[in-house]
Amino acid sequence: MIANILFAVVALIVSEGESAEGGLLSVNGGLAFWTVVTFLLLVLLLSKFAWKPILSVLKQREDAIKDSLEQADKAKEEAKKILAENQNNLAKAEEESKKIIEQSRQFAENLKEQILKESKEQAQKLIADAAEEIERKKNTAFDELKNQIADISIKAAEKILKENLDAEKNKKLVDKYISDISKN
Repeated sequence: MIANILFAVVALIVSEGESAEGGLLSVNGGLAFWTVVTFLLLVLLLSKFAWKPILSVLKQREDAIKDSLEQADKAKEEAKKILAENQNNLAKAEEESKKIIEQSRQFAENLKEQILKESKEQAQKLIADAAEEIERKKNTAFDELKNQIADISIKAAEKILKENLDAEKNKKLVDKYISDISKN
């Protein structure tokens, strides 16, 4: 590349010597020579002092970009893992909530059956207690009635005895009265 540049500079210098006119498109050989020399010196100085720091900065930037990309990939993978875990946890939570709802339904059903059973037992107990009370009151009333009938019988017997002392007639009358009472 440097050889090509030198060849171009020499060609310019030679062509300058052939034309002596100074037109707008004419090339001044001395100016071209010093321009090329200055350019080459600038390239040598930049390559010796500035090229390495520029390359090292570019290398650092390239490394930083690579690290950033790797970190982004790691973060993306981690985000995928976290998303998968979250979806798994969500599925577990939904399953657990379904189990809890089913258990609650089962508990409510059992509670309902238990309450119905207890209500039926209490109703039957109340009915049995009422029947016992009715039977007891009936027996009490029957006993009371028997006592009243006995009192009436005794009073009737007393009246009969006072009015009539015929024992056989009285006996038939009392037997008839007792048999009537037993039938009722």
